[in-house]
Amino acid sequence: MVEEGTTGTEKEVMTKMEASIGSRLKHAWNAFLNRDPTNFYRDIGIGYSYRPDRPRLTRGNERSIVTSVYNRIALDAAAINVQHVRLDENNRFLSAIESGLNGCLTLEANVDQTGRAFLQDAVMSMLDEGSVAIVPVDTTFNPEVTNSYDINSMRTGKILDWHPNHVRIRVYNEKTGIKEDIELPKRMVAIVENPLYAVINEPNSTMQRLVRKLNLLDVVDEQSSSGKLDLIIQLPYVIKTEARRQQAENRRKDIENQLAGSKYGIAYTDGTERITQLNRSVENNLMKQIEYLTSMLYSQLGITQSILDGTADDKTMLNYYNRTIEPILSAIVDEMKRKFLTKTARSQLQSISFFRDPFKLVPVNEISEIADKFTRNEIMTSNEIRQIIGIKPSVDPKADELRNKNLNQSKNDQTDPPNNVAEEKIEKAIKK
Repeated sequence: MVEEGTTGTEKEVMTKMEASIGSRLKHAWNAFLNRDPTNFYRDIGIGYSYRPDRPRLTRGNERSIVTSVYNRIALDAAAINVQHVRLDENNRFLSAIESGLNGCLTLEANVDQTGRAFLQDAVMSMLDEGSVAIVPVDTTFNPEVTNSYDINSMRTGKILDWHPNHVRIRVYNEKTGIKEDIELPKRMVAIVENPLYAVINEPNSTMQRLVRKLNLLDVVDEQSSSGKLDLIIQLPYVIKTEARRQQAENRRKDIENQLAGSKYGIAYTDGTERITQLNRSVENNLMKQIEYLTSMLYSQLGITQSILDGTADDKTMLNYYNRTIEPILSAIVDEMKRKFLTKTARSQLQSISFFRDPFKLVPVNEISEIADKFTRNEIMTSNEIRQIIGIKPSVDPKADELRNKNLNQSKNDQTDPPNNVAEEKIEKAIKK
C-alpha cells in the first residue's frame, strides 16, 4: 500500500515492488503444499519396487564375472559421443544438426534414460542377447507411411521372432509401465548384431563355455559350504543282514541327534568304532580350465586385466578401443544411419558419427607439451586447449585464432580475419 506524502517516482517503485511480490506469491509452487486434495488417490499407473525398464541379463550371466566384462565394455562405449552431424564434400565433420534424433543421442532418449544411458543399455543388451533392436517410439510422422520423419524418443527392445520383412520385439511401454510385444517392419527398426557374436553368443563359444564352467564352480562351492560333515563310521561288526543294517542306521541317527542337540556340536562313540571325515574338496582341474578360458576370452576380446582394474597404459587402451569398442560403435552407428536417415538426407551430407576424446587418457604432465605443439602447428586454438584443461575460454579474440603465437605477426597479416570457412561450407551443403 502506498502512503501519502511520497513522490511520484517513489510511488512507481513501490507499486512495482507490490506487483512483483504479488506475482511471485500468486505463481509460487511447492511440491508438498500445492496439491489438489482430490488427486491423492488418482491412478498414475502400475508401480514396481525396482526399475522395470532395466535390462535383465540372461543365460546365468548375472551370476558370473561375465557381467563385469559386459559392463566395462558398455561404459566405455557410452563414454564416446554419438551425434547427428553434417559433413562436407570430403566427408569431414562440419557441425552437429539440431534435430530430434540428435537430442535422443546426446540429451534425452526417452523419459527414463539420457542419451548416454540409452547407449549403455543398447550395448549391454547387444552383448547379452547377440542382437538388439533400437525402436523409434515417438516420431513426427507415421514411419509406416513415409520415410521423412524425425525421432523424438527411442528405446531398446529384445527381438523375439524374425520374419522376412518384420520382427516381433519386446519393448517397454512407458505409457502403461509394462513390456509389450509389437511387430514392426525391419526398415524402421535399427537391428544391431553383436560384431563379437562368434566369441560371446555362439552356443559353444569361449564366453558360453566360461559361463558353464563358472556355474559348475558355484555348484561345487555350494556343496563344500553346505554345512555337511561328510563322516564315514566304521562299526565293529559286519553289516550283511537286515538286522545289522537297521542297527547301523540307528547308530547313525543317534550320532546325528547328539550333534544336533549338543550346544557345541560334540558327540561320543564307542571305543571300537572308527570315524573318517571326508569334507575335503576333491582335486579337479576346474579352476585351471576357468583360468585358461578367461585368458583366452580376454585375448579374443582385446581386453586385459589392466583395462578392467584401470592400470592399462595408453598403447593397451588404444588397442582396446580399436579392436573392441570401435567395431561395436560402428555397428550401431552404421545401422542407425541406414535406417533413420533417408537417401535425401544422406545426399544432403547428413550422417551419424561418433567422436572419442583423445585427451581423456593423457596425463597432466604431458598436456603442456601437447598444447604447445598443437597451437604452434595451428591445429587447435588457445581456447580449445583451455576447454580441454577445464578452464573457461578467454575473451581475447586472439585466443580463437589459428596461428603460431611464437612468431611475430607482420603488418600485412594484421587484417580483418576472413569469414568462417565452415559456415560457408554448411550453407553450400544446405543449398545443394
